[in-house]
Amino acid sequence: MELIDSHCHLDASEFDRDRDSVVARARTAGVCAQVLPAVEAAGWTRLGEICAATDGLHPAYGLHPMFLSAHRPAHLDALRDRLARERAVAVGECGLDYYVDGLDRDAQQVFFEGQLRLAREFDLPVIVHARRAVDAVIATLRRIGGLRGVVHSWSGSEEQAQQLWKMGFLLGIGGPVTYERARRLRRLVASMPLEHLLLETDAPDQPDAAIRGQRNEPARLANVFDAVVALRDEDPEAIAHATRRNAIRLFGLAHATPAASA
Repeated sequence: MELIDSHCHLDASEFDRDRDSVVARARTAGVCAQVLPAVEAAGWTRLGEICAATDGLHPAYGLHPMFLSAHRPAHLDALRDRLARERAVAVGECGLDYYVDGLDRDAQQVFFEGQLRLAREFDLPVIVHARRAVDAVIATLRRIGGLRGVVHSWSGSEEQAQQLWKMGFLLGIGGPVTYERARRLRRLVASMPLEHLLLETDAPDQPDAAIRGQRNEPARLANVFDAVVALRDEDPEAIAHATRRNAIRLFGLAHATPAASA
């Protein structure tokens, strides 16, 4: 069964020593493609080069709220230029983070809205970070309008999820679903509409319960998948097919991954 990792920071320095081996292990584990969202402008070129050098890696470009100190207004203009000249599968990772102390909320909002407008301008999906800020993210998505995408590493309520589903957004589900204490998340995953589900690792972060405290990697997506299967009374192949199809449709991977024939 082939899976797509819809959110993986394979360009991170944690993978500099063994990136090729990490990709090879992912392919052996059935992960046929990965989406790599950027976090700051300084890393865009390197991320693009990594994706260009390896089949099945797909770039998204954005400005992550946790890297706010590195962002400048001119980076939004630079992002527009990059999207105009280089194929990307999404804008992101972008969003709002109200968890980390000291991140100016007004400045976050400016960069978030600027990226959403670029996504709408270039007809690209957005990869959204929403930590302790789901309501603010939903309000912003509604105000800008004309958007599609995924809220990754979902941690919100079922009511918030339903609001996003009505807007056509998907939820990214990763390592946290493997933890038994994540009861609210596990209840949601057990019953949510399959057409709104994406699988992700967020590697090297958010390791699953079996490798708690260790470096995460895309091959671990199989463990996320197993946890989702265990929570749902459905055929595993149907779940794999649906999540693969969701990623292909959202990110426009129809001509970029062998899973397109599934």
